[in-house]
Amino acid sequence: MENDTSPFYFTLTLFKDLGLYRYLYFIICFLLYALMLSLNIMIIVIVLLERTLHEPMYVFISCLSINSLYGSTGLFPRLMVDLLSDMHLISRPACFTQIYVVYTYASYELIILGIMAYDRYVAICKPLHYNSIMNSKTVVLLVGLGWAYPICSIGSLLYLSVRLPLCGNEIARVFCVNWPVVQLSCVDTTQNNAAGLLVTITTVFLPLGFVLYTYFRIIVVCQKSSTEYRGKALKTCLPHIVTCVIYSIALFCEVSLSRYKHNELNPVVTVILSLEFLIIPPILNPLVYGLNLPQIRGMILRLLQTPRIVACMLR
Repeated sequence: MENDTSPFYFTLTLFKDLGLYRYLYFIICFLLYALMLSLNIMIIVIVLLERTLHEPMYVFISCLSINSLYGSTGLFPRLMVDLLSDMHLISRPACFTQIYVVYTYASYELIILGIMAYDRYVAICKPLHYNSIMNSKTVVLLVGLGWAYPICSIGSLLYLSVRLPLCGNEIARVFCVNWPVVQLSCVDTTQNNAAGLLVTITTVFLPLGFVLYTYFRIIVVCQKSSTEYRGKALKTCLPHIVTCVIYSIALFCEVSLSRYKHNELNPVVTVILSLEFLIIPPILNPLVYGLNLPQIRGMILRLLQTPRIVACMLR
């Protein structure tokens, strides 16, 4: 049901009373965004250029980096503009577009982590069949379906939110989030709540449950194997485990905010908790994989040494 009286602009209230600190926050956000771009583009370029890295695991790592660029770009440019602006208004279409980008980023991150867990399971538990199972067609199918489901599910969820008539326009965040918008509704939101729960289960809990299941199977196999094999398996899985834990904690912080009213939390705490899943994973993921996987670490060192070699040759 649509209502022409619904506000065309939303006000992001957590930008109030920043004073001169807005310039400090802008510099911090600019540096964070630049770091995210640099680290993730570096991972993508390395995987793209180095033919020895054209394997499923590294393709999935580059998908994580692409998703990080996608999610951070959906947040930071608009966030930096708002920090320098005196009026923190965002149009209705821009708000729902930002919700769509942020939510598809969050959903795909978990799905790709689930796909990576399956890749590790096949590599460790079925090593002789790895090449036949994780062939190029399977990789393309998994990546494609992983993108398709968030696009459809988040699109459906957002469609229900767009149709709601709203009786307010204040959102107690620094970026647009679906649940605070739904809370502004003038009508019953049972349908939206049910759809939100379904999407949360299928895009958050199912991938996390699948990750736990695959690692349970990996642990069972490793217990029956030699100490050397267990060590290799742990070394292979460690970056993925770290990534999953980091993202799960960051996402839990954002989800937990929906259980509190905006006036029950300190604004600074609200901002920190709401931004964690959009800041920490895009920065730490490239560092975790770049530092722990010798193939990527070796390529990074070669890239860093190239300017020195060229400089010496020019001398």
